[in-house]
Amino acid sequence: MNTIEMEVDVLVIGGGTAGPMAAAKAKEKNPALRVLVMEKANVKRSGAISMGMDGLNNAVIPGHATPEQYVKEITVANDGIVNQKTVMKYATSSFDMIQELDSWGVKFEKDETGDYAVKKVHHIGTYVLPMPEGHNMKKVLYRQLKKRRVEITNRLMATRLLLDENGAIAGAMAVDSRTADFYVIRSKTVILATGAAGRLGMPSSGYLFGTYENPTNAGDGYSLAYHAGAELSGIECFQINPLIKDYNGPSCAYVTGPFGGYTANANGDRFIECDYWSGQMMMEFYKELEGGNGPVFLKMDHLAEETISTIEEILHTNERPSRGRFHEGRGLDYRTGMVEMHISEIGLCSGHSGSGVWVNEHAETTVPGLYAAGDLACVPHNYMLGAFVYGKLAGESAAEYCANHALPPVDNTQVEEERKRVWGPLDVVDGLPPSQVEYKLRRMVNDYLQPPKVTRKMEIGLQRFAEIEEDLSRMSAANPHELMRAMEIHAIRDCAEMAAQASLYRKESRWGLYHYRVDYPEKNDADWFVHVQVKKDANGNMSCFTRPIEPYIVALDEEEKTAYQKLRIVKEPAAA
Repeated sequence: MNTIEMEVDVLVIGGGTAGPMAAAKAKEKNPALRVLVMEKANVKRSGAISMGMDGLNNAVIPGHATPEQYVKEITVANDGIVNQKTVMKYATSSFDMIQELDSWGVKFEKDETGDYAVKKVHHIGTYVLPMPEGHNMKKVLYRQLKKRRVEITNRLMATRLLLDENGAIAGAMAVDSRTADFYVIRSKTVILATGAAGRLGMPSSGYLFGTYENPTNAGDGYSLAYHAGAELSGIECFQINPLIKDYNGPSCAYVTGPFGGYTANANGDRFIECDYWSGQMMMEFYKELEGGNGPVFLKMDHLAEETISTIEEILHTNERPSRGRFHEGRGLDYRTGMVEMHISEIGLCSGHSGSGVWVNEHAETTVPGLYAAGDLACVPHNYMLGAFVYGKLAGESAAEYCANHALPPVDNTQVEEERKRVWGPLDVVDGLPPSQVEYKLRRMVNDYLQPPKVTRKMEIGLQRFAEIEEDLSRMSAANPHELMRAMEIHAIRDCAEMAAQASLYRKESRWGLYHYRVDYPEKNDADWFVHVQVKKDANGNMSCFTRPIEPYIVALDEEEKTAYQKLRIVKEPAAA
C-alpha cells in the first residue's frame, strides 16, 4: 500500500450528473485550470442515472411556465421551508441549460413544430419534459469531459476533506478500492457532487443494495461536508418515495400521468389529484394503506394499446431497463393488470425532498472553497436538471475562487490521523465483516427513524447509533473493496445520527409523511417556520440550530400556501 500525492486546482468529488457538469464548466471558465473528477465507480456509468433518464421533472420553459410560477410551486411543495433565492436561480437558468444539453446531443421530446413537448404532472404548473432516448445521457457527459481535457480518476473514494489553518478547503483524502493506496489530493477548491444518502434505511426486501437510490450513494458527501464543518439543512425532511413492490425502482407516475395513468387504491379508484412526489402525496399514500384501501397501484389498464406501447418504450429502455423483465417475470401486463406499489425506505436527498448541504445561489457552502451540487446540495426538489444547473454554478464559482487563492499547504497531522483511520480495518484480525455492521445499523434506522416518528424511539435510536461507533473500530477488511465498504458505513452512521438529531430538534410535523411526529402531529409555523441546521461544533459534537427563512422574493397568497394539502380526491356521497 502506498501514499500518493496529487495537486489540482478544482477537485470534483462524484462523477454522476452534477460532477461532470461542474468539471466541464470550471474548465470552460478557465481552460488553464487543473480540474480532476474523482469517482469511486467509473464515470462512464456512475451516479444515480447510471446511463440516462426518461425525462426532466422540472423544466421551466417559456410558454409553459415562468420562473416565478416554479418558485411558488416548489415553495408550496416544500411546506414553505426554502431559500427562494436558490430556487429562483435554478428557475431562471434551467431553460438555457436545456438548450445547451440539446446542443450536446441530448434527445428531448418535441412536437410537430419542433417545440419542447412539456407535460403536466405537478399540482400547479407544467414542467415535465420527456426524454424518450435519454439513455445516452452519460455518454454525452463523458464526451464533454474528454473534449475539455478534464482529468478523471476512477475507483477512488473520498474519505475526508483537508482544511487549512483558517478552516478553508485545502484538498481531500481518498482510498483506492482496488489497491488500498491512500491519496492526498491538494486543491484550491472542492466540489461535492456525491448524490443522495440512498443507503440509509433498509429496503423491505432486506437486500443491502436493493434501494431506490443508487446504492453506492451511501451518504459520503453528507459525511465529508459535516466533518469539514459545513452546515447541513433540512436533514429531518426525509426522502420517501412510491416504488414498485419488490423492485427497487419508481412506479413512474411522472411518465404515465401525462398519458392518462394514475395512482389508485385496491378498488382501482384514484384518491389523489396529483402524482408529483411530495411529502403530502406520500402522506395520502400512507393513509390509504392504513385505512384499509390498500395495496396502492399504478393503473394503466384503461389506456389504449398505442398509449401503453409508448409508455413501455419509455419505461423499459431508459432509467431502469430491467423493469420490463421484472414485470414479465411476474406475469404482469399493463393492459390487464395494475402495478403494485409500496413505500420506500428512508433516505436523504434534496433532489426529491429538501435534505442536503446548505448552499447559496452560487453553490457555495459555509466552508470557504467548498461547493455542492446535485442531490447533495440543499436546493429542494432539485432533480436531474437542478443537478446540471447547480453543477454549472459550482464549477464557475470554483473557477473564480481559484483565481484569487493560492494552493494551501497540507496539514500532516490531518493526513496521519486519516490514514490511520482508513487503513485500520486492514489490520483487524477476526473482526466484524462490514456487511454485518451495515445490516445492523440500517435495520436500526428502520426500527427507530422510519415515519411516523416517535420521540422515544428516536432517542433510543441515537443510543444504538452511538453503540455502533464501537463496532466501526472492530470492522475488518479482507481486501481493498471491503475497505471501501467499511468507510461507507462510517458515512451511513453519520447520516443516521444527523437524521435522528434533526428530527428530534424540529418539534412539529411538516412535509406530510417526511416529518410526521406522532408526539407533535400539527404544523407549527409560529415556532418552526425556520430552517433546521446541523453542524459539527468546535468540540467535535453534533449540534442543531435554526436559520430564519429569508423574505420571499415571490409572495404566496393564503390559498396557494395550502395547495398541497388538497391533493386527496373527496368523493361526493351517493344520491339517495
